[in-house]
Order: sequence, then C-alpha cells, then structure tokens
Amino acid sequence: MQHALPAVPAALIEQLRAVVGETGVLTGEEVAARYPGYFMDRIAADAIVRPRTTEEVSAVLQLCNAAGQPVVVQGGMSGWVRATQTKAGEIALSLERMADIEEIDTVNRTATVQAGVILDTLETALAEHGLTFPLDLGGRGSCQLGGNASTNAGGMRVIRYGMMREQVLGIETVLADGRVISSLNQMIKNNAGYDLKQLFIGSEGTLGVITRLVLRLRERPTSSNTAIVCASDFSQIVDLLRFVDQGLGGLLSAFELIDNNFYNVNTGAGKHAGPLASDKPYYAIIEMLGSQQDRDSELFETVLGEAGERGYFDDAVLARSETQREQIWNIREDLEHVVREFQPFYAFDVSLPVGRMQDYIAAVTEKLKGRWPDSKIAFLGHMGDGNLHIAIGAGGEDDRHGVEACVYEPLRPIGGSISAEHGIGLEKKPWLDVSRSADERKLMKDIKQLLDPGNILNPGKILDLHP
Repeated sequence: MQHALPAVPAALIEQLRAVVGETGVLTGEEVAARYPGYFMDRIAADAIVRPRTTEEVSAVLQLCNAAGQPVVVQGGMSGWVRATQTKAGEIALSLERMADIEEIDTVNRTATVQAGVILDTLETALAEHGLTFPLDLGGRGSCQLGGNASTNAGGMRVIRYGMMREQVLGIETVLADGRVISSLNQMIKNNAGYDLKQLFIGSEGTLGVITRLVLRLRERPTSSNTAIVCASDFSQIVDLLRFVDQGLGGLLSAFELIDNNFYNVNTGAGKHAGPLASDKPYYAIIEMLGSQQDRDSELFETVLGEAGERGYFDDAVLARSETQREQIWNIREDLEHVVREFQPFYAFDVSLPVGRMQDYIAAVTEKLKGRWPDSKIAFLGHMGDGNLHIAIGAGGEDDRHGVEACVYEPLRPIGGSISAEHGIGLEKKPWLDVSRSADERKLMKDIKQLLDPGNILNPGKILDLHP
C-alpha cells in the first residue's frame, strides 16, 4: 500500500536546480501540464527533474538518497502497468533530454545511445546505414530506449529477434546512491562473470537508472511479405505456426493472432476494411522479412500455398503493396475502437505455452461470462512467442479484482505468466504470486534491499520492500 508522503523540501528542489539548471526542474502547473488527460500513469509528482548527462543523474540520485527522497524514472510514458505513476511527495526523473545517438558502429553493428532516444528516431538514423534495431511495438514513436530496456520490451518481432534483453549488449546504470556502473560491453559474447546488465533490464527502474545503452544491430531487411489468414479451428493456427516457421527458413518475423471478436470490432463500416470474411473464429497475420523481394515472395507464396493445401487455414489474403500491408497491420494495431466499445476497459498481457492457449481462452471466457453475461472479451497477440493480449469490457469500476481473477487464476495451474512483456508496476503487483514463488519473491526483495536500501527508486512498484 502506498501512503501519503510529505512534500519535497524546497531546499532539495533548489539543490536539484543547481545540478540540472533552472529549466531542468519543473514544478507546480508545469508538472500537471505535461500529460493532460493521460489515462494510464497519473502525474502527481512535486517536481520533474530533467538531467542531460549521466553525471547529472548521479548527482541527483546522491542528493535524493541522502534525503530519503523517492524518485520515479519516466521515459516515453507508453507503459500499461502504472510503473511510472507518481504521487504527491515524489520526484519524477525524466530522461527526455538525454536523447543523443552517440555512435553507430557499422563494422561491429552496434549503436551506443543515451536512454532518452526514441525508438523510431534510432530506426530512422539507422536506415541510411542499411541497419536496423529490430524491436518493434505500437509505441515506437514515443517510447524511449532506456524505458524499453527497463521494462524488457517485446513487441511484434520477438519470434525472430527475441525480447529487449536479447538485443542489449551493454548498459550504463546509476544506482540509488549515485554510483555509476558503466558496463558498455560491445561484444555478443562476453562470459566474464555475472552479466550485471540483466539485473537492470526488466527491473522497471526499481534497482537503478539506465542512462546509456549499447544495442545490437542487424542488417536491414530489404524485402517484406505479409498475409492475413482465417481458420475455423485453433488447431489449424497452431499447425500453421510450426509449418511456416520451418518453411520460411528463419525469416518468419511476426505471427500475430486475432480472434473473431477483435477482428469484428476493428473492421466494418467506418472502421478498417476487412480483407477476409468476418465469420471465422481465428485470424493470423504472418510476416516474413528478407533480402531479395522476388525470391522471398516466391518462397512466401509457396509455403502459404502448401499450408493451405494441408488445411492449416480456410482463406488467405496476401498484401501486394505497402498500402495493403499497412491496412492489414492496422487491424491488429489500432486499439481505438476496442477501448471505446469495451467499457469499463481492461487490458491484459499474459504468457503461456502455445499448446495451452485454446483451453485457457475457453476458461477465461467461461469465468468472465459466468459472472458478467453481457461482458465483452477479445483475444489477440504475439502467438509466435506464446503471448496473448486480452481486451475486456465487464462489470463496473469496482469490479477490477474480479475481472483480474478471471484472467490470472487460470494461469496458476499451467505455469503461465501474468506479464509477458508489459511488466508488473502497480497494476499486477497483487498477482505476482501466480507466476513467482515465495522464494523467488524473497530473492527479489533481497536484491532490492542490497542495491537500494533506502527504497527511493520507484518504491512500491513490482513488490513492497517491507511487509
């Protein structure tokens, strides 16, 4: 439980201004105006501190640690679990002014960046070098790379490139007491003792503040092939996933599931054009990225043709232009309609073995409809890596716990995760025991206590340091 905090002392605010400059500290109405109407992370901090360098971050944290002042790190504010939510008496530490791409090394295929660089900005800079940083997610135009690492972001291409932690070679982190741990490794292989960066990747700013990163780059794909298929039975989609992954020889870059409910919410009059009939239970978007368009298109069509002959889908539409590709992906990525039509709106992000998905979908639907017969529910997500997103409109404003129980409790007996890629924050903290044992949670607390004994870094997120 989060308790009310005393106001940040005026003397500390002045000390922070001395470190980051007059325009580096925002207070009062300047804080409230930053994210007007922001629906996920309430901004109620007494101040937003905006350093420009790692040295300034270090000095800020030294002052805050000495004063016992809670600090919440904020990036692009595109998270879904309230990990960056602040309250009165806290300081928000924004890395927005640390936005330099320091180096693009085309020989070693690495990029060294400050934590505030926006994902899309890096991708644009890499294009002229024929390279790519293949993390791809809906918030690409606003999310920051430090936040991507802090939350271990996933997205559309995990099936091919892995999560964020697989794509980070080195990081620089500032600990709660201001110590700078600079581990800017540039090698794919470095087995010299503990891989300390992994402590901070996915820790949601509770163990340290990531200030710089070394990222692994890949050769930029020069061909793309995309299709959307529909199926009458979930087993078809399961078989299709294995078949296309094998048939495309490592070039499968996305395999996205959409159920009938989500497909119908996003297609139709005044919405996106539906390329396939709207009466099928399941749909999947398949994308292949490669290097030679003619050769890759022939392979893509051959593999899909064979899959169709085997009965792994009922119908398919292949994108014949970039416009058609965008139209297909808009059906998956546009959340505007589902947020408006599913009220009160709840969004979930879970992970489980692909072989368990059909039974899990049925169990969640049965529990939800059993309690709220008029509820709305839709499933979609990165099926290729076992990640389901669930959109629900059910109950009233006071029914959150009951809705969450319908989603999370069925994960318990199958060893599923309450968070595939969004993290824990405040939103999922009450359910952490579904996916982490008592011993695991105790070790997490021990690590937090070791690195942040004053509990000033994002206190109360993921877990409570004290019972």
